Amino acid sequence: MAKSKQKYYVVWEGHEPGIYETWAECQAQTKGYTAARFKAFKTKQEAEDAYYGNSSDYIGKKAKKPNLTLAQLALIGKPNWKSISVDAACSGNPGILEYQGVDTATGNRLFHVGPFPNGTVNLGEFLALVHGLAYLKKMGSTIPIYSDSRTAMAWVRDKRIRTTLERNKRNEKLFQLVDRGLVWIKNNTWTNQILKWETEAWGEIPADFGRK
Repeated sequence: MAKSKQKYYVVWEGHEPGIYETWAECQAQTKGYTAARFKAFKTKQEAEDAYYGNSSDYIGKKAKKPNLTLAQLALIGKPNWKSISVDAACSGNPGILEYQGVDTATGNRLFHVGPFPNGTVNLGEFLALVHGLAYLKKMGSTIPIYSDSRTAMAWVRDKRIRTTLERNKRNEKLFQLVDRGLVWIKNNTWTNQILKWETEAWGEIPADFGRK
């Protein structure tokens, strides 16, 4: 039987971040940890470079091969890196939901909320956008905010949600947060642009949880 090749596992976010030499050790540091960030590398040097770098350079940004022409890519252009990006992750739909916001250029996390036991990705994307707008307003910043969800952008624009998820005891805390988000956007103004992240041209949004 061929001997399996040695791998090195980088855990950026887990119970104890570090570099581990077995999957069992990596799993022990990430299992049960919300929003764990980790990846395997072929060499120790690659792992060390990644660990002391930015996790978003290694996970969550890998682009699908774009089905766009050079002219289309040129028309789309590059993202505005002086911005923040938001995204949600839902294990099942409905399922366990969480969302976060990051600095687009560095991937540094600015906020993270969840998990909620019974939510949908659309609700998470909506809350992420509202949280991002509130965060920028509190910071006195006018930089843009990126989302890859047209649904969430429409809900914020219209200041109303159109979810089919039924409110119940399990998701009451989530819906209370949605209620607060709706009150906020109805009672506040902002000058920040809400921009669509062009996934096909740029890869996954920097706030992606990297679980695809």
